[in-house]
Amino acid sequence: MDEHVRARGHEHVRAEHASTWEVTSDDWLTPAGDCILGIEADTVPAEFDTAFTEACQAHDATIEATLRAGGHEQVIVGSGHPELTFASDRSLVARTSDYVDDRTVMVAADTAAADVDRELVAALADGAALECVFRVK
Repeated sequence: MDEHVRARGHEHVRAEHASTWEVTSDDWLTPAGDCILGIEADTVPAEFDTAFTEACQAHDATIEATLRAGGHEQVIVGSGHPELTFASDRSLVARTSDYVDDRTVMVAADTAAADVDRELVAALADGAALECVFRVK
């Protein structure tokens, strides 16, 4: 079961945060947004299919996020959590920790923004289109 999110990079994409990465539907980004990989997301967690959300709430759910931009691709693997609500109508956040709020779409991620391939980050900083495909197993 998949969910697709399309966004775009921005000149302020730095991807330096050590414990999260984020994609937002906002159309702006300040230099302080060091976890944000993409802006102007066309889909937010509140719009994800209910069956996808429920599958992610299983204790044994594995969630993969495949990021594609500028000819580069990276797969990030994390876990689901029973408290994931997918309620945010603004942004989605993948976390290396087990912290959950309405923006959280993945916990225990094996990659934070600081770990994302630097060529992919450079493409996003140049404004490349970002495709993010979430798959729950």
